[in-house]
Amino acid sequence: MGVIGRAMGVARAAEAIGSAAEGVSEVFVPNATRAIELDAAIHRATLETARAEFQHAGDTWFDAAINGLNRLPRPMLALGTLGLFIFAMVDPAGFGARMVGLSLVPDPLWWLLGAVVSFYFGARELHYMRAPHVTRRSGRILGRGRAERPPARDPIADNPALSAWRADVDQPRPNADFEAVPRSQ
Repeated sequence: MGVIGRAMGVARAAEAIGSAAEGVSEVFVPNATRAIELDAAIHRATLETARAEFQHAGDTWFDAAINGLNRLPRPMLALGTLGLFIFAMVDPAGFGARMVGLSLVPDPLWWLLGAVVSFYFGARELHYMRAPHVTRRSGRILGRGRAERPPARDPIADNPALSAWRADVDQPRPNADFEAVPRSQ
């Protein structure tokens, strides 16, 4: 066994000791890089599951009927509330009798109704807050509640100091290859 053979044996032994030390250290302090990788893998798997679920959105009569039913609760609540006012004016005695019946509903049932309505509208609002809004005219993605605006003028073109700085930055430098690589890598 020559010098190279002994050096290779030492290198393998050092690698084995390093792996063992790494395994022991991860018992006390979790591997942050591995945790980030696992979080990313879970996120990717969740997105893939959601994509697979909505990939084949059908255009059958059943899908159209369900989409129509999903659009009914808000108008029904609004029109139903107006209907209650009309009913109170048309038949006050009948309205009073029904309100007495509603006063007999126990509080936990009202809480349950409030939770269902809150989660329905809260989830709907959250969906629209998360999803970007695409205008139909231009196809541009806008944030929620933002109006489409014409593009603003370039402020750098109006500022001579910034224009000169930009022109200076675009000039090639003698050590450009050395500075192109970040120092942290």
